[in-house]
Amino acid sequence: MKFDNPVPVTTIAQLIGAEVSGNTHEMVTGINEIHKVEKGDLVFVDHPKYYGTCLNSAATFIIINKKIDCPENKTLLIVDEPFEAYLKIINFYRPFTPSMKWISDTAFLGEGTIVMPGVYIGDEVHIGKNCVIHPHVTILDHCLIGDDVIIQSGTVIGSDAFYYNKKTNRDIHYKKMTSCGRVLIENAVEIGANCSIDRGVSHDTVIGAGTKMDNLIHIGHDTVIGKNCLFAGQVGIAGGTTIEDNVILWGQVGVSKTLTIGKDAVVYAQSGVKDSIAGGKVYFGSPVEEAKEKMKEFVWIKRIPLLWEKVMGKKV
Repeated sequence: MKFDNPVPVTTIAQLIGAEVSGNTHEMVTGINEIHKVEKGDLVFVDHPKYYGTCLNSAATFIIINKKIDCPENKTLLIVDEPFEAYLKIINFYRPFTPSMKWISDTAFLGEGTIVMPGVYIGDEVHIGKNCVIHPHVTILDHCLIGDDVIIQSGTVIGSDAFYYNKKTNRDIHYKKMTSCGRVLIENAVEIGANCSIDRGVSHDTVIGAGTKMDNLIHIGHDTVIGKNCLFAGQVGIAGGTTIEDNVILWGQVGVSKTLTIGKDAVVYAQSGVKDSIAGGKVYFGSPVEEAKEKMKEFVWIKRIPLLWEKVMGKKV
């Protein structure tokens, strides 16, 4: 999430009650997760396992729960509970303010865009030209939609990320990590009925231009989908995944988190993608393998009874 205007690090420190180590004259431009941070961003870390990753990341400002030597060109904000500090910052700079109108006064609709009955459009939503938004679509706060986009009935754009901070020393182990990111849908995208596209936790979920999606598809938080992809019904994609241009996922393909599917890859129906896969190939199975190799495996499986009979002298 980018702040509307850069914020002095001393202002952030005062808000969360932090001790500051490092340069106190810098300006914070946003707050982000570790895998999305950019220069000027603020990130939090509350486990020694991830200290090194944060300290060596692009983040300029780090909320941390231990006094350590401050690296050059970094600023540390030391607090007892970095996660609680993160929540306090999000709730202050992007508070939840419910809009009780079907179309918020702060939403923008481009020329030629059609919005059918029962559509909800939240605060600061921007929809481009010549879009068609079918009945009972929900587009939540801060989402950006390009030109010539079609969204079918029942779809939800910008729902909260399925993302929790786990601590076993709490009565409730899983505490919600407030989502302050957005969904960005580029030009000429078509989204089927009853799909759900989660907003980024602190960055953006992106659907590339020309991508077409069938019904009942789920796109997790912070996922970046390339241009001209094709997803059939009941595809599910977990958070933080990158899907490059021209990828085809047939029905009921499941894709795990934080991996990459390369450009021009095709994944056959009911397959499971658990690791990154190269582009330009066809895949099948769970976990996926190249389809031609998987088909050879099926041939050999069918031959097992004949091999058994030949070796053991009796039928299976």
